[in-house]
Amino acid sequence: MTTTARTNAAPDPVASDLIGSGVEGGLVDQITAWWQRVRSGDMGALPAVGGLVVLTILFALLSPYYLTAGNFANLMNQAASLVMLGMALVFVLLLGEIDLSAGVTGGVAMALFVVLNVKFGFAWPLALVLGFGFGLATGALIGFLVARVGIPSFVVTLGLFLGYQGLALLIIGAGGLYPINAPELIALQNGNLPVWGGWVMLTIMLLISGGISFWDRSRRKRAGVPNRAISLVWIKLGVIAVLGGAVVGVLNLNRSQSVIPVQGVPIIVPVVLTILFIGTFVLDRTKFGRYVYAIGGNAEAARRSGVKVRWVKWGCFVICSGLAVMAGLFAQTRIGSVDAAAGRDIVLSGVAAAVVGGVSLFGGRGRLVHAAIGALVIASITNGLGLLNLPAGINLLVTGGVLILAATVDALSRLRGGQVRT
Repeated sequence: MTTTARTNAAPDPVASDLIGSGVEGGLVDQITAWWQRVRSGDMGALPAVGGLVVLTILFALLSPYYLTAGNFANLMNQAASLVMLGMALVFVLLLGEIDLSAGVTGGVAMALFVVLNVKFGFAWPLALVLGFGFGLATGALIGFLVARVGIPSFVVTLGLFLGYQGLALLIIGAGGLYPINAPELIALQNGNLPVWGGWVMLTIMLLISGGISFWDRSRRKRAGVPNRAISLVWIKLGVIAVLGGAVVGVLNLNRSQSVIPVQGVPIIVPVVLTILFIGTFVLDRTKFGRYVYAIGGNAEAARRSGVKVRWVKWGCFVICSGLAVMAGLFAQTRIGSVDAAAGRDIVLSGVAAAVVGGVSLFGGRGRLVHAAIGALVIASITNGLGLLNLPAGINLLVTGGVLILAATVDALSRLRGGQVRT
């Protein structure tokens, strides 16, 4: 039998940056503390960021089309569903659980939506709500079987993964395909903001990020607990402004070869960023989020401290399935139709995205932004190899190798961090 002793459960994303420093702390002290954590194995998304930079340089050298504005916008749309599914899976991976049915849950929900809308004449908003209702009900079922009955999540979700493929066939029919007729939904993956909309989006991001940072400082100062140096806040805002400005500037370039211009930030980008912000706020700044990390670190210790472990697990599976339906919506609106195979192949890529980004398979460590970065790494591999016209088998081989490498880094980092496996 394998047991794991974890020593870094339930991290506070702010306080963990201040180990070894005083109440305010200097910039050098806090950078030193961060570097000590990296050396001890807590690297977070650092390997994924490094991999993304290397892939960008490599594909830019191999293909003249990789760094074009058109391909960059295509990459944003291509990665959206994987980013969303990776973030969905973070909620259960943090618990040390797994959901292998997330992809097909989204696929069946979309099948239900499109059949109700196209075949039975339901208004698309009502049909979509019913599709999301199916996803939330699936999450509640998984949570009940895992948290209340005690069946391992791997077994429950594997069973649903297999069963829901049959359910999709029954809903749509073998070989069947239904178009998505709602232009408002098609625009999610095929429309763009006006040129000024991208700059408004960036301004809102800066205001929200700065507001939360200064609110955190005020709150922690009143509580008398360690605080980030103010210089780190300004550095973070500066990085967002520079990188965000570069992204918006590139996406605002005309990407069309015809007389009709195509420019602006894809609509899907602010949608994904909004969900990322809300999910990060929940995990970083609510009791529910702290309980999730605590359970992933040591479920029994969390239970003895008064955490309602079963209810938290239940909630995480519901959130995961709900976000999986959102991922399915992004995937199907990109192609404009739904068939019986929708969502069948994406779930393992979603797990890979989370793990590559630095979310631990052992639970208790990782953030939503890590999964988003990991998804961008995998999407970049697919996009870049596609531009090079390499066989699909090469894509699978490279993605599998990256996943194994990321899992190895995670295991080695836990050994360096003092987490002993016996």
